[in-house]
Amino acid sequence: MAGRITKADEQLRPDPRYGNRVLSRFINCIMTDGRKTSAERVVYDAMDMIDKRLKAEGHPEGCESAVDVFDRAINNVKPHVEVRSKRIGGANYQVPMQVGPKRRQSLAFRWIIGACRSEKGRPMHEKLANELFAASKGEGKAMGTREQTHRMADANRAFAHFA
Repeated sequence: MAGRITKADEQLRPDPRYGNRVLSRFINCIMTDGRKTSAERVVYDAMDMIDKRLKAEGHPEGCESAVDVFDRAINNVKPHVEVRSKRIGGANYQVPMQVGPKRRQSLAFRWIIGACRSEKGRPMHEKLANELFAASKGEGKAMGTREQTHRMADANRAFAHFA
């Protein structure tokens, strides 16, 4: 039942440390098996690492705190278009379509978390801190996924009239 109206936005509380609703939603996406305190610990440890890195290396353009880096990373990773498969006349076409704001955010979350979970050998908070910092600069695996999605949409631009 797509597009149903829920009270999820009203019920979502801002996270306890920074008072940011987007960060709270990100913590919920990191969470597995209902272990919210573990997810909070991972995210807040990553934010602490980002703060240390900001003090050591200096600030990227316009990022004063870890929350600024987080917001910039999410905004950089959000896709503008995506391809959707559509069956027309017995053939499947990859049709480029605009992405709505909620889906843009959830795709960005999914790509960042997926990039972190695909790496092996280090604690999750380190991988998350590195991915967020890289994404805020326009680099990293999540940004690669976004660019690949945009390239695919551009390549299938001829089928845009099917949208």
